[in-house]
Amino acid sequence: MGVGRFVYTAILPLMHAQAGLSAAAGADLATANYVGYLVGALAGILAPALVRSRAVLRGSLLVLTATLAAMPLTHGVGGWLVLRLVAGAASALVFVVAVSSVLHHLRERPPHLPGSAFGGVGTGIALSGLLVLALRSVADWRAAWWASAALTAVLAGAAWNLRPEAAPEAPAAVRARPRPRTHRWFGTLLVSYSLEGVGYIVAGTFLVAAIGQDSPGWVGNGAWVLVGLAAVPSAAVWAWLGRRWSRPDLLLAALLVQAVGIALPALVGGTAAALVSAVLFGGTFIGISTLALETGAHLRFPRSVALLTAGYSVGQIVGPLAVAPLLQHGYRGALLLAAGVVLVAASAAAVLRIGFPHHMLVVRHQEDTRHTDGGRRPEPTPDDGPDTVAPHPAG
Repeated sequence: MGVGRFVYTAILPLMHAQAGLSAAAGADLATANYVGYLVGALAGILAPALVRSRAVLRGSLLVLTATLAAMPLTHGVGGWLVLRLVAGAASALVFVVAVSSVLHHLRERPPHLPGSAFGGVGTGIALSGLLVLALRSVADWRAAWWASAALTAVLAGAAWNLRPEAAPEAPAAVRARPRPRTHRWFGTLLVSYSLEGVGYIVAGTFLVAAIGQDSPGWVGNGAWVLVGLAAVPSAAVWAWLGRRWSRPDLLLAALLVQAVGIALPALVGGTAAALVSAVLFGGTFIGISTLALETGAHLRFPRSVALLTAGYSVGQIVGPLAVAPLLQHGYRGALLLAAGVVLVAASAAAVLRIGFPHHMLVVRHQEDTRHTDGGRRPEPTPDDGPDTVAPHPAG
């Protein structure tokens, strides 16, 4: 999914230079991908069985690979729009199935394990960046798309036997138990995460092109590789930090760091600023997703993963549209606007901290092994701190 979603960022400068793609059309292709991502997320909300289907996972992996391979087969923006739209939907389904699987099967494991799984997105980003960096001097944009499709096919084979979340088997007595009232905290979390979608996607789409405007050609793709490498351990690191600080506190910190990382190339410029920006951005965006999704699960809000992913997707659609008028004058204004939106998301995260229900303990009766929300027990993880959660059954 990391390759299928984000290789476009690395290939975009090649398409500008070799395929005649304008900056506005590049933003439109990004928006199409995010619209597709929203469609996939909504499918996970409206049809929860999709999230538990191995056939859906495998079909989405195949479709994602095929859309990458088909990009060089057309030279019209209309065809590219359709392909990126379909790729976005397939990416969202892969993401929702994978995240639900990880949170379900590893719910009683140390929190760094789910975080390590999220690092796969960073690995895909780094691999795609290295791929385009290696090809840029010997091949054109078509070869970059075909090579990314081949890489995605290899990774899809490795993910082929992933077990989705198990179907719910909740007894009637558990289904009848009232849910805790956490709507106001989840609403604030949804606002913060949706705004993060707006700010993050502007950097995630245009960072390479923005850096390439004022730096040697290798710096943009090199920075994108650095984004991926920083993203690989980031979710596990943020989970480890959760042993000392609460998720809302960490979410606020990560959003502030990311805002600095996005603004840095626009305010300072130069190779050093670009590389520092890449580390700060790569080290936070997956961590923010992990923290937000785990916070939603902690609040036991129904279908929290799909709802948060949908809000994030809406933000991703709004982001390129909001900055499109600014792209006529370069990418500086777009990055500054994105950093400002992430600061607003941080403000929402600060509000989330007020009265947050850290002490949502789960009664450990024998019959309380399932929960109405998709059959998953909503027990908190050690991220909430050693004094605020009940111990895991495994010790």
